[in-house]
Amino acid sequence: MPNPRSAALIAVFLVTAVFAPQDVGRAADGPDDSVEALRRQASKARSELEKATTEMEGRQKELASSQVKLRGTLKDLAGAEAELNRIRQPLARLANTSYQQSGAVGSMAIFGGGSPDSALRSTADLTLLAKSQQALVDRADELQRRRKELASTAQDLQSRNAIAQTRVQQQIDGLKDKSAQLTKQLNAMLNKLSPAKRLELGCDKKLAGDAKRFPNGLIPAKYLCPLPQKGKELRADAALAFYKLNAAYKRRFGRDMCVTDSYRSLSEQHRVYAERPGFAAVPGTSNHGKGQALDLCGGVQNSGSVQFNWMEANAKTYGWLHPAWAYSNPFEPWHWEYGTEDDQ
Repeated sequence: MPNPRSAALIAVFLVTAVFAPQDVGRAADGPDDSVEALRRQASKARSELEKATTEMEGRQKELASSQVKLRGTLKDLAGAEAELNRIRQPLARLANTSYQQSGAVGSMAIFGGGSPDSALRSTADLTLLAKSQQALVDRADELQRRRKELASTAQDLQSRNAIAQTRVQQQIDGLKDKSAQLTKQLNAMLNKLSPAKRLELGCDKKLAGDAKRFPNGLIPAKYLCPLPQKGKELRADAALAFYKLNAAYKRRFGRDMCVTDSYRSLSEQHRVYAERPGFAAVPGTSNHGKGQALDLCGGVQNSGSVQFNWMEANAKTYGWLHPAWAYSNPFEPWHWEYGTEDDQ
């Protein structure tokens, strides 16, 4: 089946980075060298972009924290000012009334007439009120000073973050532009590669380890790599080894290897077993279900043929073998597996 990873191959390399066009020229000794140079540049690009993005997100968090703190302080200040406004007017009326009373002299004039004891009590009451008022005024002054300081700090922080954010965004935009240049260069290079080489570049060997976690015949398509033969797939490590085996075979015989079967899903194993009970592996036990077995044609299926003899002489070089059981129980010259006997 077609594999979407081949279409997404470019995305593997399009991790944005600083890209120098002259590197392509230096890496033009061969397709492998060129692609490897581009791969290194792309890897460097991704690291730089991730670092720039992290820095920008950090600055955004710092600014958000500062703004939350500022809003809390301003809320407290508004409460203090409201409290001060509630008491300011009654105090002003009291002071105004006291100063307008006649018959008192000197420092007692503000309390009006009455006995000295009443005057002293009035003095104490007014002093208490004055102290309360002064405390609120002092508190308001303190909060106002804090607000000014915090507002100034926040404004400075916002200004510095805006500048830093702009610089980071400019950096990211620059990396995007250079990534577009990398994309253009890579596309041109990929267009010059053979279909087989494209398949090899799109097959990540690390997928093999993940594929082994799944039951026999239930490996998701994204963990398999397509073969040059349409509709055929194998586990990543087996596929990469097959690409090399197929290239050697093609150099010898002038054509790709003939493949009749490769990875076999569990449902496909049931179908095959139903057709050949006692000959096909019991569903869920076939090495085809592990994505590491092939059934070949084009002459290989005939024991003693030139193609079969070539496979016996060369397959092990590329990690492929004709298992011992396939020589006798039953005899299947067409069946080949990737790995060692212990892997099976």
